[in-house]
Amino acid sequence: MKVENEIGGTLPKKRKELGLDSQGIQKTMRLHHYLGDGATMIATNSISGLIGILTYFYTDKVGLAAATVGTIMFLSRILDALTDLFMGKLVDGTKSKYGKARPWILWMTIPTLLAIVLLFTIPENASILTKNIYAFLTVTFATGIVYTAIVIPYGSLMAMRTRSAEERGKMGITRALFGYVIGMIIAILLIPISNMLGGDQKAWIIIGVVLGLLSSISLYLTFLSSKEEVGDGQTKEVEEEKVSFIESVKLVFKNKYWVIMLFVNTLIQMLYTLNGSTGVYYTKYILGDENLVGIMGAVGLIPIVIGFAVVGPMIKKFGLAKTAQIGLLLGIIAAGIRCFVPYSFTAALVLGPITTFATIPMMAVGSVLISNTIEYGEWQSGKRLVGMVNSGSSFGMKIGVGIGTAMIGWILSFGGYDGTLATQPDSAITSILVLTVYLPFALFLACYLLLLKYDLDKKYPQIVKELEERKS
Repeated sequence: MKVENEIGGTLPKKRKELGLDSQGIQKTMRLHHYLGDGATMIATNSISGLIGILTYFYTDKVGLAAATVGTIMFLSRILDALTDLFMGKLVDGTKSKYGKARPWILWMTIPTLLAIVLLFTIPENASILTKNIYAFLTVTFATGIVYTAIVIPYGSLMAMRTRSAEERGKMGITRALFGYVIGMIIAILLIPISNMLGGDQKAWIIIGVVLGLLSSISLYLTFLSSKEEVGDGQTKEVEEEKVSFIESVKLVFKNKYWVIMLFVNTLIQMLYTLNGSTGVYYTKYILGDENLVGIMGAVGLIPIVIGFAVVGPMIKKFGLAKTAQIGLLLGIIAAGIRCFVPYSFTAALVLGPITTFATIPMMAVGSVLISNTIEYGEWQSGKRLVGMVNSGSSFGMKIGVGIGTAMIGWILSFGGYDGTLATQPDSAITSILVLTVYLPFALFLACYLLLLKYDLDKKYPQIVKELEERKS
């Protein structure tokens, strides 16, 4: 008897041993599968976290103008977002003994190390023009090529790994946990550690080498522990190859739940970018000590622990979308209060952790809400477009990060911010408050209102049942 099918999936007998989930859908995953799957978040969030903090590195360590940095980030993210769409089609057309998505995780191990290190090796004595060009090329390489070639297959892997919304929910929680840990390490420790190492460009390069190595290892661990269970023999994937790129784009935009998540992802990524990249400006110029970003980040660990402890039970009790909505509502309340006391360190220390907690449910279930739209689209059109759904969604995420990152540079520049000054003008202080207090409130509110329209959770079990009946 064969142990594995053509793409590495185990036989139905082995899957049967795992039983059915609460919705009657076959399970396919064990504990080591969840842990191995989550490891790739170390690579993706290292890249995205470092890209977010690059604005500070470029303005205060390399001496580039804030407006120029904002434009570099925006243009590189636009190119990055465009490559997503082609990467999705590439994943759908990939044929390998490892499957469609899994081989890309392996192929990106070395490029990831190079991309992360190159971000900080900007020529120290070069002209400003050369530095600007180098910054644009290396950021584009890291995000438009390497990050894209990881995140699209990685997002697709969730849908190829299992149809179970319960297992996808656990995958989402595990991925969010890994992502939050590396994200918080960057947010809390990067500035203090870089200062301990001398605070110069060499210190940042050392950090880049360490994170690059960890990222490469994490990708390899995901490759080793992954299987593509939902493949030939379970879905009519042959139909994917008959769908042109243009038709694929039209089909995903007819998927109303995918469209909702496209806009939600764009806005939530803007929020994540602002929260993860502007704290150093707030602590340095509003509170007077940039090292306080580490203290505030450490305090923020408390709601993270609580958040990941309760998000699983919340999903079980309220469902995926409702769990995200509850989190966003808490964010609206906490961020709204901060708008009335923007200069208060106490408010930042108390309400900041609440806004951190508010993002955890969305981080845990966001990828699941996207993956579930694949089944809805298949039920709606008869075409299973795994790569295109994830690439289109990632397109929105990249646009959100691009706009969020660019806004940091543009708004700082509009306020007259100058990284070479120890004391900033009042207009620059206002721009920092806009980025750290007022915009996050608006983004929490917009995401919550959009997500109220997502009611796929109630329909999902019946959709999966009907899809299975079509194949029988």
